[in-house]
Amino acid sequence: MTPSDPSTGLAAIAEAAKQAPGRGLPPVHLWHPEHCGDIDIVIRADGTWMHEGSPIGRAELVRLFSTVLRLDPDGYHLVTPGEKLKITVEDLPFRAVAMRVDGDGLVFTTDVGDETRAGPDHALIVETDPVTGEPAPRIHVRAGLEARIVRSVFYELVERAEVRDGQLAVQSDGVWFPLGPPGAGVE
Repeated sequence: MTPSDPSTGLAAIAEAAKQAPGRGLPPVHLWHPEHCGDIDIVIRADGTWMHEGSPIGRAELVRLFSTVLRLDPDGYHLVTPGEKLKITVEDLPFRAVAMRVDGDGLVFTTDVGDETRAGPDHALIVETDPVTGEPAPRIHVRAGLEARIVRSVFYELVERAEVRDGQLAVQSDGVWFPLGPPGAGVE
């Protein structure tokens, strides 16, 4: 694989992402190429996408790469019909940076522009960070990929919460999601 060959590496990933019908997501679940190795792309815990130690500064390029991201049993990969390149993800690949109420549902927007509605198919989960002891909320976005809910959005959730069965909880599309016990850093 050479950097100048447009049929491999980042160029191929960008081209495959552009081939999605309409503005939808490419069908990465249907692509099963051989593993081609690792690529020096890291999604840092703060959501910054890095390539060879430098931030990827173009939001459009990050969005493009995010559309061909897949979680396999051996980790995160950028996938095209002809290549599968493993990347590093320090925490979760996305950040839920905004939330809005839509009817009886809560809709989260990620840092790469995906929208996901909490409900039966998109769980909102709050665990406790073992290092800090603070809540570590996340939401399922698509195909096993999750977004870390940023602190300001989590505060919005807590403001909407009700006490149910001794837990603060929010409801979206008929599903109650526990946020944690009152008084445990979530009130």
